[in-house]
Amino acid sequence: MAVHPKDALFGGEKPFPLIPACEHFAGSEKLILKALALQDSIGAVFDITCDCEDGAASGQEREHAEMIVRVLNSDANKHKMAGVRIHDYTHPAWKQDVNILVGGAGQVLSYITIPKCTTLAQAREMTAYIQKMTTFFGVSQNGKPREIPVHILIETHGALRQAHEIATLPWVQVLDFGLMDFVSAHHGAIPASAMRSPGQFEHRLLARAKAEVVAAALANGVVPAHNVTLDLKSVETTFSDASRARKEFGFMRMWSIYPTQIQAIVDAMKPNFDEVADAANILLAAQQADWGPIQYAGELHDRATYRYFWEILQKAKLTGVAISSEAQQRFFS
Repeated sequence: MAVHPKDALFGGEKPFPLIPACEHFAGSEKLILKALALQDSIGAVFDITCDCEDGAASGQEREHAEMIVRVLNSDANKHKMAGVRIHDYTHPAWKQDVNILVGGAGQVLSYITIPKCTTLAQAREMTAYIQKMTTFFGVSQNGKPREIPVHILIETHGALRQAHEIATLPWVQVLDFGLMDFVSAHHGAIPASAMRSPGQFEHRLLARAKAEVVAAALANGVVPAHNVTLDLKSVETTFSDASRARKEFGFMRMWSIYPTQIQAIVDAMKPNFDEVADAANILLAAQQADWGPIQYAGELHDRATYRYFWEILQKAKLTGVAISSEAQQRFFS
């Protein structure tokens, strides 16, 4: 019987998270419902982050969190690909956010994003509280206790300094780079122009920070996610930013704050069609050889390259790149 690559290539080790390359932020009920409808129409190629931090009006934190629970438990959330950003550690509502969201929608939340941590201790306390409430409310999935993935924003000096340690915390799936708050934390030493391209990629302090976030994430089996593009109207600018983030820095996911940015990010982040075709052919031949070494196009391939190409094929599936019918049948049926 043919052995599936996930069984043949990883030998029990924790696989790298394979999640959509785009994360779209929506604050109000209207925008969340619009994003869910868009997700249904163009396909499940992006996540939606329902925003409690910037989305909730002051004094309306409870009502906002309860609205998110109601929407995520409704028929509008067909793909179950929506998470939430809670308030930061210094805000009095952050535990209330967790209580309402985990208690009411813990089974369907794709992730919980934590903003503005300034220390490892804050990130640890917040993730521990999420774990505690998940147990308290008996959150389960497929009959088993559920681990809700945690995404942590790296947007302060302290968080950047301890990014490697933060990435090792249990349940952490993504490190997000928060550009605007990080620039603001430099007290004018980084000009406002560096919040846009090309400055955001070329200013030495920002290039260093982005590279450090990616290195910390990948070294610990966590996905690095890039900041937003401020230009809401130019699809070309969004595509260029996403492409530079992916190719020059190694980011594997990016935020969207406007619907037209979504497809541009997915297109920039998705694997090349020719590489996907090679990946399918190599893995099909490898499976036929019981995952021993093979030759393909005059080159030697073995388990080390098979792992790489298996991830390429899975990313192609997530981003809507065409996969051969035989590979589809063998690996994804």
